[in-house]
Amino acid sequence: MKPLPIFLILVLTGLATACRVEPEPIVYGTDNCHVCKMTMMDKRFGAEVVTRKGKVYKFDDVNCMMDFLHSGFLQEQEIKYRLVADYAQPDKLVPADEAFYIKSAEIRSPMASQVAAFGSEEAYKNFKKEANGIYLTWGELTTQFK
Repeated sequence: MKPLPIFLILVLTGLATACRVEPEPIVYGTDNCHVCKMTMMDKRFGAEVVTRKGKVYKFDDVNCMMDFLHSGFLQEQEIKYRLVADYAQPDKLVPADEAFYIKSAEIRSPMASQVAAFGSEEAYKNFKKEANGIYLTWGELTTQFK
């Protein structure tokens, strides 16, 4: 059996890595919200939906992501990732269905959802002591913004 030429090995390796579907970081100050078109500025907020084909949709506030998810633009089976920015750890995206949410009039989010997401229960509880708000699960959040 003949050895594969080095060029063919490089092409196959490139194709294998190019097909990976992964979230991408939000570039605050540059990226725009897919729904409201505002430039994303506040690192404590933001969200991202990634399709199984690798298309990335970014949002500046959780309510923009909810508008998008409820629009019917994508079917449930087309979505690979739903992510939200961790309020306690800016620049970190966490799975939306695993996050802890708090809604409070004291939270000044970009599109006035008044919702902050946290990647850990501890961070959520620490923030809840400061802000008078209510806890929302992912299910409650999705119905809140219908």
